[in-house]
Amino acid sequence: MQRLKIYQKRKAFIVLAVCTAIILGLLVRTVVLVIFGTKFDELALDMEQRERRVKAARGIIYDRNGVVLADNIPVCTVSVIHSQISDPEKVISSVASILGIDEESVRKRVEKKSSIEIVKTNVPLDKGEAVKAANLDGVKVDTDYRRYYPYPEIMSRLIGFTGSDNQGVVGLETAYDEILQGKDGAILTFTDATGVELADAEETRELPVDGNNLYTTIDYNIQKYLNNVAYNCMQSTGGKTVSIIVMNPQNGEIYGMTTVPEYNNQTPFVLPDGSTGTDMNVLNEMWRNPLVSDTYEPGSTFKIVTAVTALSEGVCKLSDTFSCPGFRIVADRRIHCHERKGHGTLDFAGALAKSCNAALIDIGQRVGTERLYQYFDKLGLKERTGIDLPGEANSIMHSIENVKEVELATMSFGQSFQITPLQLMRAVSCVINGGNLITPHIGMAYSDTAATKVTDISFPVEEGVISAETSKTMRELLLNVVANGTGSKAKVEGYLIGGKTATSEKLPRSSNKYIASFIGFAPADNPQVLVFVMIDEPQGLYYGGTIASPVAAEVFENILPYMGFERAETGAADKSTE
Repeated sequence: MQRLKIYQKRKAFIVLAVCTAIILGLLVRTVVLVIFGTKFDELALDMEQRERRVKAARGIIYDRNGVVLADNIPVCTVSVIHSQISDPEKVISSVASILGIDEESVRKRVEKKSSIEIVKTNVPLDKGEAVKAANLDGVKVDTDYRRYYPYPEIMSRLIGFTGSDNQGVVGLETAYDEILQGKDGAILTFTDATGVELADAEETRELPVDGNNLYTTIDYNIQKYLNNVAYNCMQSTGGKTVSIIVMNPQNGEIYGMTTVPEYNNQTPFVLPDGSTGTDMNVLNEMWRNPLVSDTYEPGSTFKIVTAVTALSEGVCKLSDTFSCPGFRIVADRRIHCHERKGHGTLDFAGALAKSCNAALIDIGQRVGTERLYQYFDKLGLKERTGIDLPGEANSIMHSIENVKEVELATMSFGQSFQITPLQLMRAVSCVINGGNLITPHIGMAYSDTAATKVTDISFPVEEGVISAETSKTMRELLLNVVANGTGSKAKVEGYLIGGKTATSEKLPRSSNKYIASFIGFAPADNPQVLVFVMIDEPQGLYYGGTIASPVAAEVFENILPYMGFERAETGAADKSTE
């Protein structure tokens, strides 16, 4: 009897414990549902919804006159939903046939048990419509956009291109990606537990927001012309590459920038020989913009910096004279002038006009390393220009404590350090524009698609780096270089042109490879146009004054009238009223 009572008590205890556990479980469940009910509702809704992205159109890129430089064309994305396909073989054969792809690749997508699988992107509109017309269960066709470049081999290094995800890869497309990118929308559809869309359920659409449009400082007509001139120059000189920049030295607006040969940014993975590139090093070399990303020894164009430093610091006067026997002995080195016979006696203006290395070494010694480095800083030569393009390089220079007599001598005429062409253009702009250090740039403004709100893009300017008086003197000295010196082949009838030539010997010096260059401006009394020409590794003649100056003259000859600058019989030029 005692055992029976104990058994009954245990049984009652077990029943009570089980009931208590059930009640506690229900209470906990109730509390969880109360607290997290909204979250569970969202999760349940997500399980019942299928989302298909709707791509936003990327913003359009315009030149300064409204010419479209980068646009979009509508294409389609074809996808399949495994759970909705009633006849897999029909879907596989039909889609493969319409899109012109192999059935095996379609089969892999069709048979994959996932919510949605993309079969092909960037499908032409007509083929996308053909897939739609086939009315295949489980096949979806959505509108998408593909970047289109109307002028693919004229400004590819400048504009760049986008990847398969419609994001910028290089060039302006990368620099302004956040502005150009839109916000994708979505199509939400309800499905049953098996993933089949409910026939009576309405689609929920989240509309995409298109990207902002970008307005640039580029003038398409100038850009196209520079491209043609550069190709002609490359053919006539045998140069490895030819680069030309046209910029406003007053505010840094770039009207045109090219390095030929350009690549085709509509087919950016196709190499010059027609093959498809797979080596990223080779592709990056093809895509890079050397005017932004490469440094070089500027040679005699840098004499502008040495000269303005000497005048600004008062260590030289225009009346000072220099003797050139064709060389200078510096420390234990004999440094030659390009005129091996010597220039004889030259005043300051003559030293610059004749591009005399011996005289510039003397001027550099008067300036000294400390002052020269101060003007490297003042003129922005020890920092990136801040141009709105990716991959900008910086200068390569000796640490000041490592600059001895020989290094100072060679630096005075543009050797033993490297800068980018844009750093040179920025420094020279400051020297000739009255003394303001501007920022080279291409972006001008951006707006929404309806252009209801336009936002200007501003860039830093540092005023008063060089005195207006010294700047005026430098303009006159550089005008003399073209009028009576090494830049004489840059003369253009009816216009005052100032500038400086250079012939840079590439490293190693024993390679006998050169860069010929010229930087010039017009009108010389009020510079509005700055032109830089660089010919890399020309064959035969390689002097900047011989082969680069005429190219600059050709550019000035054609773009100055186009920009509204009238010729004058006296050589003076005034900008016409627009």
